[in-house]
Amino acid sequence: MRRVIIYGGTGGIGLATARALRDRNYALHLVARGGDRLSRAAEDLGETTFSAGDIADPDLFAAATEAAGPGVAGLVYAVGTINLRPLSRLTRADVESDFRINALGAFSAVQAAAGALKSGAGEAGAGIVLFSTVAVAQGFAAHASVAMAKGAVEGLALSLAAELAPQIRVNVVAPSLTRTPLAAAITGNETLVQGIAAMHALQRLGRPEDVGALAAFLISDEAAWITGQVIGVDGGRSALRTKG
Repeated sequence: MRRVIIYGGTGGIGLATARALRDRNYALHLVARGGDRLSRAAEDLGETTFSAGDIADPDLFAAATEAAGPGVAGLVYAVGTINLRPLSRLTRADVESDFRINALGAFSAVQAAAGALKSGAGEAGAGIVLFSTVAVAQGFAAHASVAMAKGAVEGLALSLAAELAPQIRVNVVAPSLTRTPLAAAITGNETLVQGIAAMHALQRLGRPEDVGALAAFLISDEAAWITGQVIGVDGGRSALRTKG
């Protein structure tokens, strides 16, 4: 079985992507902090290997790639933050943390795995999927730090798509608000949820499965002629205005 490394595959979009890839008969290597969530995810997915560690540790990335084994078919970096604060309340530490987790982590994961991805590329090439947010292209108040970090992810992906072609394809999925554990502080308020859902043409928030399905497709051989793209899974919010 061809193996995919998934950073953040223990919950939310990462776990949904892992399940979708498992359904496509990929083997999985999860990378996340240790603990019950990692063990439960591996048990849920079956025959899954994993590396436990914190992405703040620069040695994690090479160790995870080595543990995944040679000939990696894909890489998914599903680690992120939702740090929504107005400019006046953002600290330098906030901004540095968002950048380190979202952008520097994605860079480090790809850099460590590039050799294994090239050796594991089949006729369709190996696939990399990174994650952004609809807020990069739209511009939302109180999103300065996270949108800046995710904007860096988009720039990184486009550069890598050019540099790593034709052996490796690199694409970005940009969701709108999705019901994940990371977003629980927002999605736990049903009144707020209804208001945000009404801003989408499809009148609901995203589900992890909505996003994971596209990520798995982009890893797969079916996406053999897709690279350098930022694709929205956002209920129409990035392009459609149904009121006013």
